[in-house]
This record gives sequence, structure tokens and C-alpha cells, in this order.
Amino acid sequence: MFRRARILAVVCGVALAAFGASSLHAQNSSTPDSPAAPNPAAKFLKVSVPAYHAEPPKDPLPNTLDPAQFADAQTRNIFTLAAKVKPVLYQEPCYCGCDKEVGHKSLLDCFTDLHGAHCILCKKEAVLTYTESQQGKTAAEIRKEIIDGKWKQVELSDYDTQPPAK
Repeated sequence: MFRRARILAVVCGVALAAFGASSLHAQNSSTPDSPAAPNPAAKFLKVSVPAYHAEPPKDPLPNTLDPAQFADAQTRNIFTLAAKVKPVLYQEPCYCGCDKEVGHKSLLDCFTDLHGAHCILCKKEAVLTYTESQQGKTAAEIRKEIIDGKWKQVELSDYDTQPPAK
């Protein structure tokens, strides 16, 4: 009996470790991933779309943090982009879990506090939101792309240098 319990505990531990490692890899990967096999745990877990606002804001939006306060160019550049598309970020979900962990209501919230400065996933989603909005896509179209995981294709190293002064 004890032996069966120990074997079951080891199998569960390995499964949980693999699930956690794959989630961490998805958040911290800076290169495009090949399509992943479906997660076997997905049929047991209900995965829902994180918090976002379906409609454009009716009230003034909070400011994003001042990009100048960040030492690294990548974070400065991405916070600069985020400030330019606040109404669109307001309508986008963030898949890093910040809605559950810190109460964020949309991707915009990640850039009104320090969370967006440290989260690779938030940065990728913000860059995708900016670039797609510049191509004329609507917030709903961008939301679908975020939900579909297109943010994984964003190369953050493209934002590592400060652009030339204009």
C-alpha cells in the first residue's frame, strides 16, 4: 500500500513539474515556438480568456508609467509603445495570470504599474498590440490574435536599442 502511494506521488510530481516547466517556457520564451502538442491536463482544466474590456473606454484612462524611469532600452521602448495605444491595451487580455494574481482588468493595467517592466509575456502582448493597431486592426481582431497565441512570435530583442533621436 505504501509503495503504491509513493509511486503515485512520484508520478503526480513529475506531471506537475512538466506542466509548470512548459508554462514557464511559454511565458519566458523569446523565440517563436513550434506548435505544441495539446496539454493532456487541458481537458481537466477550464482555460478561460483573462480579464479585458469588450468596449472602448468611456472614461479617461490612467497613464502608463514614464518610460524614462527604466534603465534598459527594451523596457523604455515598450512602455513608450504602450502609452501610444492605451485604448487598445484596455480592450486586451493578458495571459500571464496577472488578472488573478494582482487583480489586473486588462493588458493596460500591466503598464500602469511595474508589472509590465518585468513580464516578458506582457511585453510581447503589448508589442503585438501596438504593431497590429498600426496596421489598422481593431481591438477585437488583435484580441483574437492574442488569444490564438500570436504574441509568441514577437521578438523582443528588436526593442533592445534606443531608436535614433528625431
